[in-house]
Amino acid sequence: MTDIEIAKSVKLEKINKIAEKIGIKDDELEQYGKYKAKINLKTIDRLADKKDGKLILVTAMSPTTLGEGKTTMSIAIADGLSKINKKSILALREPSLGPVFGIKGGATGGGRAQVAPMEDINLHFTGDIHAITAANNLLSSLIDNHIYFGNELKFKKVVWKRCLDLNDRQLRKVETGLSNEKNIKPRTDAFDITVASEIMAILCLSQNIKELKENLGNILVGYDEEEKPIYAKQLKVEGALATLLKDAIKPNLVQTLEHTPAIIHGGPFANIAHGCNSIIATKLGMKLADYTITEAGFGADLGAEKFLNIKCRKAQIKPDIIVIVATIKALKYHGGVEKEKIQEENVEAIKIGINNLKKHIENIKEKFGLRVIVALNHYNTDTQKEIEYLQNELEKENVEMSIVDAWEKGGEGAIDIANKIVKDLEDIQENDIHYIYDLKDDIKTKIEKVAKEIYGAVGVKYENEALQEIEKIEKMGYNKLPICIAKTQYSLSDDPKNLQGTGEYYIHVRNIEVKSGAGFIVVITGKIMTMPGLPRKPAAENIDIDNDGNVTGIF
Repeated sequence: MTDIEIAKSVKLEKINKIAEKIGIKDDELEQYGKYKAKINLKTIDRLADKKDGKLILVTAMSPTTLGEGKTTMSIAIADGLSKINKKSILALREPSLGPVFGIKGGATGGGRAQVAPMEDINLHFTGDIHAITAANNLLSSLIDNHIYFGNELKFKKVVWKRCLDLNDRQLRKVETGLSNEKNIKPRTDAFDITVASEIMAILCLSQNIKELKENLGNILVGYDEEEKPIYAKQLKVEGALATLLKDAIKPNLVQTLEHTPAIIHGGPFANIAHGCNSIIATKLGMKLADYTITEAGFGADLGAEKFLNIKCRKAQIKPDIIVIVATIKALKYHGGVEKEKIQEENVEAIKIGINNLKKHIENIKEKFGLRVIVALNHYNTDTQKEIEYLQNELEKENVEMSIVDAWEKGGEGAIDIANKIVKDLEDIQENDIHYIYDLKDDIKTKIEKVAKEIYGAVGVKYENEALQEIEKIEKMGYNKLPICIAKTQYSLSDDPKNLQGTGEYYIHVRNIEVKSGAGFIVVITGKIMTMPGLPRKPAAENIDIDNDGNVTGIF
């Protein structure tokens, strides 16, 4: 059976029943049909004095092109904890339409470990991402409208981009205002994918409407004729933008196929954005359950690094344990095996590829000072010899491993890791995050610390444009913000072809952008693009709907 067929074969509970399980009151629930709902923000206020539950962060080794199953693993762990009678909840990101119709497909888990209704969540869901797209593009239209009606603020350069939640490489650079109408000023513009929009980051990092509005007003939109910054609040638009986001800021409640509650809210990519769901969703989960399982995008060098250095600082939270997902295929992939041969037994390749996993473990344990457990996402092509080699190597590192059969067995296949997590959290004492950089460090020092300590690079090389932007950002007084590095997910380096992460390599910084509303600095490295393109054979070719409205092809 396909993922969507498995999902449709399960009878879901009504969403108000799911809400009851975790103590959400009827008047705090805003239903979107039978199986989806939004949670009113007053729930957070009501639970403010309640003790937080444990936080489990799921990340991964550097992935293959199809990912290593972090979402599937997160769901399975939550269901596994429920199986052993622990009160658990998920706090995940919303899927972007870009990968749904692109190379990766859907992002609601797989097999028996899914959140549902999967086709709704993967498509329009409750409209949050569309609201972000609308707010982003409203700001663009208001900027151009201001210029059209006399340009009182003296815009010389507009840095704000439009956005669309689809992969469309043709929109990376566009010419606008070409109608030849009087007073319209043609200019070069660009599109980001919506999940890379600063408004997505602002939504995820704001903890209430007041903070949302303030952060929206602080968006840097351009520079005037004297090179002074111009902010969204100077256009008097933060109220309108926040109004468009009035429902999007409320977290969404759904369920797993095993009826474990799941809060899905916000969805920034981790290779081009900060890769974590909303602070609201994570903190609400920690109030509602004893164990909250959340996920950070791509490998631990991206999503987990940003979760810890950006989100944890902002939210004043920390994970109690970090799960690193590994697969035998990814170990072979980073050991030099071609995709066509990745299902063949090859322990020698794993001996090379395991260095990638070990580096991620070292980063979490030694650099950040946090507890780690490895979850092997088990495939039927994995051989006993390969698994035993991995197990033995991790034992040498004093790292516990659990084999998880999430796709086939759901929560039943995650009971072992659930028990190990509970035992580890009972045994360990409180520990603090060792941040990789101090916020007082200058911008280049922050970049170099992440590049050297997390990526294993020997140094950083900057293009002239990046150096000029660093100088400008420091003059504006934003040098104390955390950094969000946009980098390929396929390698610890910024070269997606350097799968083994071998040799002495530098991180190449192409550009720097300050996101003054979101409160971080984006560092663009290598050939990373903030508007992805589609693959030669996009997933969209397989997606269809029949005359009865049944969707097929989302996986």
